[in-house]
Amino acid sequence: MTSFTIVTITYNAAGALPRTVDSVMAQSHPAIEHIIVDGASTDGTVAAAEAYKRRSDAAANGHTVAICSEPDRGLYDAMNKGLAKATGDYVCFLNAGDFLPAADTIATLARTAEAAATGGGQLPAVLYGDTDIVDSAGRYLYPRRLRPPRRLTWRSFRMGMLVCHQAFYARTDIARRTPYDLQYKYSADVDWCIRVMKEAARLGLPLANAVATVACYTEEGQTTMHHRESLRERFRVMAEHYGLPLTVALHAWFAIRNLLK
Repeated sequence: MTSFTIVTITYNAAGALPRTVDSVMAQSHPAIEHIIVDGASTDGTVAAAEAYKRRSDAAANGHTVAICSEPDRGLYDAMNKGLAKATGDYVCFLNAGDFLPAADTIATLARTAEAAATGGGQLPAVLYGDTDIVDSAGRYLYPRRLRPPRRLTWRSFRMGMLVCHQAFYARTDIARRTPYDLQYKYSADVDWCIRVMKEAARLGLPLANAVATVACYTEEGQTTMHHRESLRERFRVMAEHYGLPLTVALHAWFAIRNLLK
């Protein structure tokens, strides 16, 4: 059975954490490991995580919950800690406030992985799907503007981050070899996804579209709050992977397109 590790990063997120953990606990797929990496919160986050672990253990649904709370060097350092601990076939990052949209979301991803496995039995390098945007109370707002293509490659992201980070499930063995680059403060997730897909291309492994909404993303995230800094970093990431001339040309087109709207 295909197994999944979901990593949730928290810091003083006692109010947002319940809808995240409740959505994981509700999953019908049994082979789920949920790792909560907390940055030494001073509110009730750790207590809420521990209460969730007790509920999950008592449910005996095949899920396991692990909690780590200690200081870190920021979001992506915490994500690297989660990567190091992950044991599932796939790993995804679902931070406090974000959640899985339905009880069969992980089961859908498992079926996608098994259907797209290579002739030699190798699972796809990446599973991905659509994302809905929700507000700080978890209420649906709209589908994410950038939509994943039917067929994704590492070159697809030259047109923007077409797959939301929370809807990007990387095979753990590949993800662990390509940890988050801590030189980026807001856009290491974009760089990480591209590097994972590049490694998939090198290995000749497919990327599989679940053709379903697999994540609900809270609009008020780090990137949203630091939009200008994030855009500068994304330019650097794109120039690194796609070259400066193409990146400049694409950003000029993005600017013209926005003016014409």
